[in-house]
Amino acid sequence: MAVIQLNAEQGMTPDLQRAARALPDGAPILVMLHGYRYSPAHPAHDPHRHILSPVPLRHTTSWPCALGLNGSPDHGLAIGFGWEARGTLRAAYDRAGAAGQALADILSQLAQLSGRSVGLIGHSLGGRVALQSLQGSDAGSVGRVILLNAAEFRDTADAALSHPAGRQAEIINVTARENDPFDFVLEQLLARGRRRALGFGLERSRTNWVDLQIDDGATLDALADLGFPTERGARRLSHWTPYLRGGLFDFYRAALCHPWALPLGLLRHHLPVRPHPRWSRLLAAPAALGAMRA
Repeated sequence: MAVIQLNAEQGMTPDLQRAARALPDGAPILVMLHGYRYSPAHPAHDPHRHILSPVPLRHTTSWPCALGLNGSPDHGLAIGFGWEARGTLRAAYDRAGAAGQALADILSQLAQLSGRSVGLIGHSLGGRVALQSLQGSDAGSVGRVILLNAAEFRDTADAALSHPAGRQAEIINVTARENDPFDFVLEQLLARGRRRALGFGLERSRTNWVDLQIDDGATLDALADLGFPTERGARRLSHWTPYLRGGLFDFYRAALCHPWALPLGLLRHHLPVRPHPRWSRLLAAPAALGAMRA
């Protein structure tokens, strides 16, 4: 799968147009979206040199490598989408909305040129970028979306799913109680505690939405039963678990590249019904946290 670097201000490029037109039948298109504190304009914070790097890294996980993207265009097309995510949380949150609008037009063109829907995976504010793109992209242009500890509010996400592209997309909302402090900060700084973040999923259920709490033993048992054994071990605090926990990218790759093999109904059947309560990781005794490592 070829990996192309793209930034929000560029829009659709000629190289990307050619790559989309040249894709063989059945080859997927994936867009990878980073979160807060990255900036393509600053080499030290450039996501294309960090988690979106197409080459292995020593200090963190390369998403393209973890997704098994080996550079062969016959296996599909992957896009590392960069946007300006530095500054205050409020400023970055607002720019994520603008980046999502820019991405929406790209997604519509990619789907039209290639004749297939596009898969998205985004961490933190990258999840907001993904959801905002659903508001402006054409119906059917987005296939499956994987949100990794998305820094977004329930009501905003629900509104995105009410648009034509949002109604046809499938959402896997990867959460962890380890992320509760980050959700709390988002709620307090941006909404004065009046709105709820996506750590508990949507306020009302939707058939095209599934929550996946990855610091829950029963959830990891379900993933193992589906053929995706995953590293165990809960932490009290972590915003980055969804892309650092070993084994999860095998699941992400299958869910994005072969969605027919992992329909949402199958996932919903295997996964626990209710998430753990908020702050359960911070309040848990050390022995309880260690039990997940068994």
